[in-house]
Amino acid sequence: MTGAVVKSAEMRSRARLRPLLAALFLGGVIPAVAAPLQLAPFKDELFAYPAGSTSRDGGAETDVAYSELRDINGRDEIPERRVKLAYVDAAPLGRQVERVVETPAGPLKTMQVGETARPSATVLFIHGRNGDRRLGMYDRTFGGNFNRLKNLMARAGGLYVTADAGQFAEGDRARVAALIEQLADKPGRPPLVLACASMGGEFCWDLLARPETAGRIAGIVMLSANNLPAKVAAMRRAAGARRIPLLLAHGTRDKVFSWEAAHALYEDLRGASYPVRFVSMTDGNHGTPLRMLDWRLSLNWLFAAAG
Repeated sequence: MTGAVVKSAEMRSRARLRPLLAALFLGGVIPAVAAPLQLAPFKDELFAYPAGSTSRDGGAETDVAYSELRDINGRDEIPERRVKLAYVDAAPLGRQVERVVETPAGPLKTMQVGETARPSATVLFIHGRNGDRRLGMYDRTFGGNFNRLKNLMARAGGLYVTADAGQFAEGDRARVAALIEQLADKPGRPPLVLACASMGGEFCWDLLARPETAGRIAGIVMLSANNLPAKVAAMRRAAGARRIPLLLAHGTRDKVFSWEAAHALYEDLRGASYPVRFVSMTDGNHGTPLRMLDWRLSLNWLFAAAG
């Protein structure tokens, strides 16, 4: 008799729940999982990879058909110094600011463009040796590619940040790590992509060896960087079970850090089913990826791969 009473009570309870559950689903109360951010086209006809570029490995590796005659002399008013005006748009400059960020390790000079309060996503760029926060903010050098990055992020409600990494010392790492914490912990916890150039890449690998930093990074871009396998392995340990999507870009004629080493890393990671892409600039030198990387294509892949 007791079992029958309990069963009857359960049936009445389920009957009462059915209208409530139906109302929740029909009313859209059950929250949907947000789709990854995808950046809208901006000057794609000027910045997309040129004709003759090819891809393999299901799109994981791209060979960019770089031509100095076309991509520097044909693109710049003054070669390597001043790109033609068609490649730049000043719209984001009204929201570009110099900002000193206070950290436990001391003040850090940054430059920021876009939505600072609640960004849809953030890109943090770290310069190479002898550079500073200004390098990633140049509008008319590097073929206008940093200006396009500003526009892509600002128009998507995102934030683009550059920071002084100094001489890549421990104090510099502590300050940039604190900046990463502040950027990643903004309202809504926007995805944060860490982009690093040349010697700044090694600096970033050291940052990523810290679990508290690796845990806040949604994606990594290494431009002509020194990607030591031991430091990449340290990042993977710090990230734990999560695999942070990685994009490597390198010129085949890079005399600072070899293309062969970067490509070998790509092959090793891809062989381990790691989310990695490799953008090879055929006949490109050390600075070519800063000029030629298609930021929209690259960031959209990183955002999608990060989920």
